[in-house]
Amino acid sequence: DNKKSFFSYIGSKKKYPFSAPVLTGITVTCVLLFVVGIGGNVLTMLVVSRCRAMRTTTNLYLSSMAFSDLLIFLCMPLDLLRLWQARPWTLGDLLCKLFQFVSESCTYSTILNITALSVERYLAICFPLRAKVAITKGKVKLVILGLWAVSFASAGPIFVLVGVEHDNGTSPASTEECRATEYAIQSGLLTVMVWTSSVFFFLPVFCLTVLYSLIGRKLWRRKRKNMGPSASVRDKNNRQTVKMLAVVVFAFILCWLPFHVDRYLFSKSFEAGSLEIAVISQYCNLVSFVLFYLSAAINPILYNIMSKKYRAAACQLFGLKPLPKKRLSTTKQESARTWTESSVIT
Repeated sequence: DNKKSFFSYIGSKKKYPFSAPVLTGITVTCVLLFVVGIGGNVLTMLVVSRCRAMRTTTNLYLSSMAFSDLLIFLCMPLDLLRLWQARPWTLGDLLCKLFQFVSESCTYSTILNITALSVERYLAICFPLRAKVAITKGKVKLVILGLWAVSFASAGPIFVLVGVEHDNGTSPASTEECRATEYAIQSGLLTVMVWTSSVFFFLPVFCLTVLYSLIGRKLWRRKRKNMGPSASVRDKNNRQTVKMLAVVVFAFILCWLPFHVDRYLFSKSFEAGSLEIAVISQYCNLVSFVLFYLSAAINPILYNIMSKKYRAAACQLFGLKPLPKKRLSTTKQESARTWTESSVIT
């Protein structure tokens, strides 16, 4: 039985299949990401909620993503515990299911929020007059609630997919583990969830590629037409916003692609004659493990690097210096709805 052979391989490695120095390095890295991620995402939520100038439709999506990342970091201690000592799991079946449900829900929520945010930017740039009427803070809040509802519903099968189980013929006290259940493996539910997770990643990535291509083409055509100084300023704001969001999307894809590759390998590791895939999956898991938490910590860093308005609002929040005033605009559309460089006096 390949499954038994795989878990016997893990058991033969003194409860974890990696050396202590490797796990120590992973743990130190994750702790640093935890500190940066918790601080950065809390700051993002405070900046959006406390600074009136930052309460825009775009920033509501970014705040929702920050909340999702915070929940992901709250699950990190249990993930590290499983990395160091997969068995025995002593924290109960409910906590085993719950923390993986929260983590799964947040992965879905993040990609849905990024996609909805990009659709909003596409409408605002390509159809500004329609977007001004259709996109309001109230509607965006309802959309965000809907995205979270879809995320929770999509992650619901996790309560059946994972649980605390032990190998047949062994003592539960020593071999109980929080893992995919026998039912999930035999029924094919594990494979279904892997494909569902993949659809939640690759389909939005395709949509994001199309959206940012259309936005880029629109801004390029406007630049060539030279539509006047007011339109030029507005397009400069839009280009800066798109540039920042494109970097956020690229970082998301770069960090999460190994995570989904690892999930695919993990699902294949239970098939007959695939012990080698199981071993490769374990090492791939280390890379995706770190990148997964890096993706939850990196967004506030990108905002701070690429947005003067974010930095100014953060300084104002801590009383370091007042928020710079926006430039006076001759058109209503020049009042930026996003964190843009040119909307702040340098």
